[in-house]
This record gives sequence, C-alpha cells and structure tokens, in this order.
Amino acid sequence: MNNIPFNRTLVDGIIAKNKIKSVGAASIREVKKVIDDVEKQTGTPFIRMEMGIPGLPPTQVGVQAQIDALKKGIASIYPDIYGTAALKHETARFAKNFMNLDVPEDSCVPSVGSMQGGFASFLTISRMDEKKRKILFIDPGFPVTKLQCRILGIETERFDVYNYRGEKLRAKLESYLQSGEFAALIYSSPNNPAWFCFNDQELQIIGDVANKHDIVVIEDLAYFGMDFRHDYSKPGVDPYQPTVGHYANKYIILISGSKAFSYAGERIAVMIISPELYNHESAMLQQYFGQKTFGRAVIFGSLYALSSGTSHSAQYALAAIMKACNDGKLDFIAELHEYQHKAHIMKKALTDNGFVIVYDKDLDQNIGDGFYFTFAYPGMSGVELLDELVYYGISAISLSITGSDRTEGVRACVSLVPNELLPELATRLEIFNKNMKAKAK
Repeated sequence: MNNIPFNRTLVDGIIAKNKIKSVGAASIREVKKVIDDVEKQTGTPFIRMEMGIPGLPPTQVGVQAQIDALKKGIASIYPDIYGTAALKHETARFAKNFMNLDVPEDSCVPSVGSMQGGFASFLTISRMDEKKRKILFIDPGFPVTKLQCRILGIETERFDVYNYRGEKLRAKLESYLQSGEFAALIYSSPNNPAWFCFNDQELQIIGDVANKHDIVVIEDLAYFGMDFRHDYSKPGVDPYQPTVGHYANKYIILISGSKAFSYAGERIAVMIISPELYNHESAMLQQYFGQKTFGRAVIFGSLYALSSGTSHSAQYALAAIMKACNDGKLDFIAELHEYQHKAHIMKKALTDNGFVIVYDKDLDQNIGDGFYFTFAYPGMSGVELLDELVYYGISAISLSITGSDRTEGVRACVSLVPNELLPELATRLEIFNKNMKAKAK
C-alpha cells in the first residue's frame, strides 16, 4: 500500500497525545487506544495482534439460553452468590467429561470472568496463613495477574519456565517454595503468550512440589482444549485436557467462557476448587472473611464483596453450553481451528520476511499453532520492534510485560486479524524487512 509506512509525524503526534513515551513499553489497552486513533486519522486498518479478543461468533446455544432466561425475567432477580444449580451441575460434568476429573458440584463456583476468579483467589489465599503471603508466577504469563497482586499488596516472585521444562522444573520450583513463604503458584496452559503446554509429567511435578510445601496451585485454563495437536473435543473419551487436578491436593482451576466458547463479552467463568482446599479451615480466614473454611470465605467473603454474584443470565448461557458439550451435541473445538489456520499463515509470513519465532519449541516438539505466538526481528529488542512496527500498521505487545526473559520478542494474537488481511500482513512485513535491510547498510 502506498501509505505504508504511515507518516511518522502523524503517528508520533498521536502517540504523544496519548501521553505514551513508547508503544513497545505500553500496556495492552494503551496500545489499543493509539491504534484506534491512528486508524481513525488515516482510514487504514491495522493488523491488530495486541489484544486476546475472540475473533469468532459466540456459541449460539449460549446466546439462546441467555435470551430465554432474560425473557423469563431473570434480570430482575439477584443471582445466588453460590452459583445456579444448573451451572454447578454441568461444570462438574464438564470436569469429568473433558478432564476426567471428579469434583463435587459445591466446588464449582461461577465468577465474572477468570479475571475475577483469579483476583478472588489471590485475595483469599493470601489470607490463609500469616507465614505464607507470596505468590509465585510460572512465567511468561498474562500481565494483568501481576497487576492484581500489586493492587492487593501481595508480594510476588517469578521465573521464565522455558528453560526449566521436564524434570528441570522440580528443582526450580523447590528453589523458591522451600522458603515456606509462598501461598500459591499460578500458570497458564496452553501458555499465554508462548503457547507451550505442560505435559502430565510436568503437572505431576507441580502437584508433588505444591503438596510437599502445602501451597495452592492456580491453573488458568483460559484456552481450554486449544492445543490443537490433540483432539480434546469428545466427552468421556481419551485424550483429556491435561490438568494439575490429578496431582495437587489444593488447587483452583479457572475455566473461562471467553476463548473456548467465544463468550468474552458476558464476563463468565467458573472456578473449580479442590475439595481439600474448599474444606480447608483457617483462623486467619475467620478474621478477614467471617468464614473459617476456604470455600465459604471465597464465596461469601471475596466474591460477595467484589460483585455480589455473577451475571444471572450469563450463568444460564454457560450452563447450556456446557450441557451441550457434555451431551455430545456441541463440538466446541471445531470452530476454534480457525485460530490454528491463521497462526500457520501468519507465522510463515513472518519467517519468510526475516523474522524468527521466539518460543519455538514445546519440549521436543514444535510449538503448536493456536491463539498466540511469539516473534522477533534480529538486532531489535521487543520494545524497539513494536515502536517501529506501528508505522507499518502492525501491532502486538512486548514479551517484557509478560514476565518473559526473552526481551527480544513480542506476542501476537491471531484472533482479530481477518482472513482477508492476511495477504496485506505479508505485504507490510515485506516492506518492513526491505526497509530494515536498507537501513542496516
């Protein structure tokens, strides 16, 4: 396109107006605002890879169930803080059908997205034991979870797990947890942003070490079933979505409606709390929440204080979606393969034009194609790369804000890139590569 790269004076003015010193060092929402303004001024669409927003229509069985519930007047009725009976029932079935995990319905608790589930988890877990107040982040990970801890005044530590996969993970975890100061650890799998996935050996290591030191494992399954190298779509049939729930005594599994079911706008998720954690008693919990057991403290303390329940109609939507999956009437994975298709094309466009994939291996396998991937351009840091790509109408976020040690890299999300713009992405990358080579001479 003739206007690529964009006029630098125009773009620099927009960046300055947004009071941002560097696009590459900005938060996801700040990057989005700059891009919105540039698109408005130029009339030229960006290749938007900065935000992890679903790019597919919402699961229709959920939409219809939510409409039906609203028509019946559910909007005028406060939701039970405990969660609707249907959602708790279908979540327990879903755990069995798709993770081969037996959990009681009481342990299945709705939240306003996994973001609230995580926030409530941090808030409650950090008030279980006076001696255990820290959270360990197995990075890289979603930047906002650390922000949550910072807001709550919870001390955190972190490490990039990429070079500590397999059996190496045990010693690395021990090096932190043996201090006795940690209340919990958290990770995502598939990983945001690197897209690697922990296998059963690694999940057992996490469970074993967590059990040894009596800490809680928070497992963020925001991208449930989206390791497309395996077919997790059939209820009650192996393979199942891997989970630490088979190994850890105390765990919270966060299952979001946002990505797997494209239901992000309704902010709906469920927390699956292990029975041992749910029934754990603590005098400190009583002091803060007026409840001695963890399950009651997180429900009638944290979640009640945060939002007094989860959107009533959205609970009906998620219950209907899970029921359709459990009954074998909905293959929720089928449409998600669109992300795999786009990731393959986008990664090839990058590597054809001088870029490299940063997190390229999942142990001894190639990283799968999915919702996210990471890339870099030789000789540039991630921040420098993003500061330059903005002039080419391409956006992403720096790995440096995800807890990654790979500061040369950036994270790309495939969901908001329309198929019709994929050829344009290749064209802009070609222009970028040509200009960078000319500049280097």
